Amino acid sequence: MHDFILRELQNINTEQELNRIGFDKSYVKKAVDKFEYKNIKIYSLTPAQANILKQTAISVGAECATNREVITGKIEKSACILGGSISEIKKIGEKLKFQPFGLKELGEKLIEYSVRPKNLNCKIVGILNLTDNSFSDGGMYNDFESAKNHLLEMIEDGADIIDIGAESTKPYSQHVRAEEQLKKLLPIVDFAKDKITLSIDTRSAIVAQECIDAGAKIINDVSGFDYDEKMPDVIAKYNVPVIIQHSKGTPENMQNSPKYNDVIEEIYLALKNKIDFACSKGIQNIIIDPGIGFGKTREDNYEIIKRIEEFKTLGYPVMLGISRKSFLDMADDDNFTKDIYTTAINAIAIQNNVDYIRVHNVKMHSKLIDLMKIFMVK
Repeated sequence: MHDFILRELQNINTEQELNRIGFDKSYVKKAVDKFEYKNIKIYSLTPAQANILKQTAISVGAECATNREVITGKIEKSACILGGSISEIKKIGEKLKFQPFGLKELGEKLIEYSVRPKNLNCKIVGILNLTDNSFSDGGMYNDFESAKNHLLEMIEDGADIIDIGAESTKPYSQHVRAEEQLKKLLPIVDFAKDKITLSIDTRSAIVAQECIDAGAKIINDVSGFDYDEKMPDVIAKYNVPVIIQHSKGTPENMQNSPKYNDVIEEIYLALKNKIDFACSKGIQNIIIDPGIGFGKTREDNYEIIKRIEEFKTLGYPVMLGISRKSFLDMADDDNFTKDIYTTAINAIAIQNNVDYIRVHNVKMHSKLIDLMKIFMVK
């Protein structure tokens, strides 16, 4: 009897493995796409669109699941799950470009999605809280000198961006007037504007405008435009990047028994609506954040982190902010211990293609990214 040896390959450099077995070198780059598989959910297709997609998938050897009533036409819309290798998805996309019912656009999106590269350059967003009530470092950097010194330390430790806020948005916190925020923000913005890219963590359009005028380059609106209706106009006027975060409710009420039927789908579609709204205002430079801890249970937060790469399908960079948050269940531990566990979880996020990680401990995460670049598949 022959002793067959089998080994499942995971998280590999496929091109390298094909070369190791002596695969045809002239074809190896094209063959790589045949060994990477994707499952893609496509929303709200008509029965005609769904039937064409299904038949096209079958024609190239892929799979497409639809509602059972698609074939009878008894439903108006159906979601579909398309599954296949990258090579097959590309072929489906090319075929759909010649189909009716608007499927050309779907084909183009499938092709675009299938060629999305792995992100090996996750950016570190250092947190600078100019507050007295933030959940982990409230009061530590509440005066100009301590804030300045901590900002310079984070720059030296490897931060790509510093996110500065003067209003805590932890659960059950109260809003802070724009004038009070600006009193703290403007001096540090003026000091740091030529040293590093600055992001302003604010829900206020007035604060955003004043800080952009002072030299800030990014606005981080944790309300996702829900708090101040003038915020989109400010972003559009100054043409600066905006971080649009998902939040279920406001800091005053967001943790009062948040419930979802399907947490990933509901956040995904909510962010899609916010992106569409932003685009309608002329805003194009968008970063999305699913909002860990903003109206989510501990289990919800874990599910978001495990499936963070799904949000990349929206077509915009993704930021994740988990640093020292309560879902870690470490209320009695010191911040350094929390940073160790934060870093471990962020390693999962980096492996899953996140673009930005918002953290307190920049030095620890800078080292993490250096190490992850060694292990991540290129």
